[in-house]
Amino acid sequence: MVDTLENKSNRLRTTGRGGELVGAYWDDLFSARERGAQVVWYNGHALNPLFQAAGISWCHGEAFSARLAAQHLEAPAQLAGEEYGYVNELCSYSRTHLGCAVLTSGTGAEESGIVGTVDRRELASRLPQPDFFVNGYQGCSTGQQWDQMSYRVLGKKVPIFTLSLPFMFGSKPDAGYLVGQEWEEATTFVVDQLRKLIDFLEAQTGRPFDHDRLGEVMTYIKAASELRREGMELCRTSPAPATYWDWVASIAHINFMPAEERLVDYFRDVRDEVADRLARGEAGVANERYRLYFDGIMNWNKLGWLARKFADVDASVICGRYTHQNFWQEPQLIDPADPLRGLAQHYLLCSNSQGFKTLKRAMLSDCEDYAIDGVLFHASRTCRAYTNHQHLLARVAEDQAGLSTAFFEGDIADEAFYNDEILETRLAALLETIDARRARV
Repeated sequence: MVDTLENKSNRLRTTGRGGELVGAYWDDLFSARERGAQVVWYNGHALNPLFQAAGISWCHGEAFSARLAAQHLEAPAQLAGEEYGYVNELCSYSRTHLGCAVLTSGTGAEESGIVGTVDRRELASRLPQPDFFVNGYQGCSTGQQWDQMSYRVLGKKVPIFTLSLPFMFGSKPDAGYLVGQEWEEATTFVVDQLRKLIDFLEAQTGRPFDHDRLGEVMTYIKAASELRREGMELCRTSPAPATYWDWVASIAHINFMPAEERLVDYFRDVRDEVADRLARGEAGVANERYRLYFDGIMNWNKLGWLARKFADVDASVICGRYTHQNFWQEPQLIDPADPLRGLAQHYLLCSNSQGFKTLKRAMLSDCEDYAIDGVLFHASRTCRAYTNHQHLLARVAEDQAGLSTAFFEGDIADEAFYNDEILETRLAALLETIDARRARV
């Protein structure tokens, strides 16, 4: 294994500065109790616009786990979860966050001896206990039980609301992308669920829900999403001015950050930097020879390492399912005057909520639009929902698009499942098959 790599990746400077926004969000959450704010822990879809409109501080479980993994601080929480009884094959997002619940509650942590007092202070005391839970998952059996398990860890004393969200099979005769009976019926059903969630929030806060504020919040999200999509589309050129890793670095901002003017400013700066690079001919990978599509949730322990590793072999990862098929990806559906419908439809559009027909269409479309040479599948060890369709998608990429494919195993938040030698071998084989295909043309 190569221990060090020459840094040939040319990451966007704006995304580096965006870390200050993320840090400010977490600091604000950590001080919620001092400010007298209520706190909700939630999992699954981006329900934060509703919490923001209700005046509640929020912690997205996956986001907190990803942050710990990106900072290489996940081990104490995962060890606490394991000591409590959660096996390491459990989704590492949920296992990490459940471990934080164990540490926060003090359940078993003092007696285990595996988590030091410094780690407990940094991980547990800074994350405030929730006043209530909200769960919004479909397509993932672990996600649907995550808050129930947290509820038990915290002594069955914290109220919980679970959204019932349908899986979009796309099997009806008129089913299509954003059209058909299934789409319309599912939209109506989820809107009704969101109204029930608003009733729950009113009961928990003791005050009326601010619908005007929700419309304002969604105005900011729509503007930020439009700028984000504009920046992505500029990367269809060769060489691409930015890469998948740059869009990964902005997921926190579009997924759970407070929607306000500075969020829009951030994505305007990202878009403008990409446009400026394009105008000057500056590339995200200096000697771009291969353009790759990445299918799979990000391996948060390895973000910087993977960006350097691919750039080291002149491979530019341009786009992927995680970044390009999630996170307010259809901003035209957002109507600030009728925000619940746009919220509901984006929850239905989550790639974990889609059947194979829609995933196939999206992958083939992106591969054509971004002139992709090959597809790399990250088979996340503990995220079965994201890996369910990957072998079918690989077959489609090869048979219908004539693309080379390869798999490597890793994980979203548990570094133990990643093997660098395997990725090196699979990546080298993928690039060799791309070269061989080119030689035959």
